[in-house]
Amino acid sequence: MEIQDREFFVLLGPSGCGKTTALRLAAGLEEANEGGIYIGERRVNEVAAKDRDLAMVFQSYALYPHMSVYDNIAFGLRMRKHSKDEIDKLVRDAAATLGIDELLKRKPGQLSGGQRQRVALGRAIVRRPQAFLMDEPLSNLDSKMRVQMRAELVRLHRELGATFIYVTHDQVEAMTMGSRIAVLDAGRLQQVGSPQEVYDRPTNLFVASFIGSPAMNLLEAEPAQVAAQDNSKKAGARAGGVDVRLPAGLANQLKESGASSLMLGIRPEHLGLNVTEPAATFDGQVDLVESLGNEQHVTLSLQRASVIARLSTTERIEHGSSLQLSVAPEHVQLFNAATKERIGP
Repeated sequence: MEIQDREFFVLLGPSGCGKTTALRLAAGLEEANEGGIYIGERRVNEVAAKDRDLAMVFQSYALYPHMSVYDNIAFGLRMRKHSKDEIDKLVRDAAATLGIDELLKRKPGQLSGGQRQRVALGRAIVRRPQAFLMDEPLSNLDSKMRVQMRAELVRLHRELGATFIYVTHDQVEAMTMGSRIAVLDAGRLQQVGSPQEVYDRPTNLFVASFIGSPAMNLLEAEPAQVAAQDNSKKAGARAGGVDVRLPAGLANQLKESGASSLMLGIRPEHLGLNVTEPAATFDGQVDLVESLGNEQHVTLSLQRASVIARLSTTERIEHGSSLQLSVAPEHVQLFNAATKERIGP
């Protein structure tokens, strides 16, 4: 895995997948059993954490409760023997950048969670390190403050022009903040790409099911000859007793893959009520309707499975009613059920 200079790089995955371990390896807080860790051209496996010129921001903030905000931010600079005037300038510049000028005399116990997080960030940026390592820094904040701090971190990254390596299990944070995302599972790297690339073209079933809320609908399927628009038979798939037409390119890649068992994937927003020339139409009974104000999530029970659709609230849908949902051919995704790998580009 290679992280580019000045990018906002996110390590994303479920709890226990190795995100924090990877970050601590980069920081020098854990020792690598094998492989190389490089900062620029410099191999740092044997370099002490304090000599790697990296700043880490922890989930717990790790502030000294008996010190003022000013002294918390200045602490690292004093350890590095900076002059008093230089420390004062750097601390006040960092405080101004983060909007905490008026808090410099307070103690951490007098601050809100968002303010404490800004102090922790101030302590990191005042050092002007080569890169910032952030381990779920927003997880202790309420939902409204998390949204605000996400925007603050994106602005800070842009202003500092520094490299950010950010660990989270929250895919919303990853999708809205990262220039690239690395998805991890069980200690293994699954996919690296832009947020849109990872969302639109997941490399395997794990990424497909992990990215997206609600998650991608995944239905057991098999290759089949299905009727095309001109009633000729063409390569396609059958899922839940329904024939699914495929775009020509995907049909060819399915044949080339030789897969005999499939998983068919459809994002909830790609299931609709009025789809022109659909690849497939699913008939079922509405099991659940969850209204979110601007949209509703509708769970449709099929013969042998169920699917979730993200629909507009302008459509009045009631529990227990019958419903037809369709998907366009370009929104159908296929995975080899045996290898769990994506079929297609």
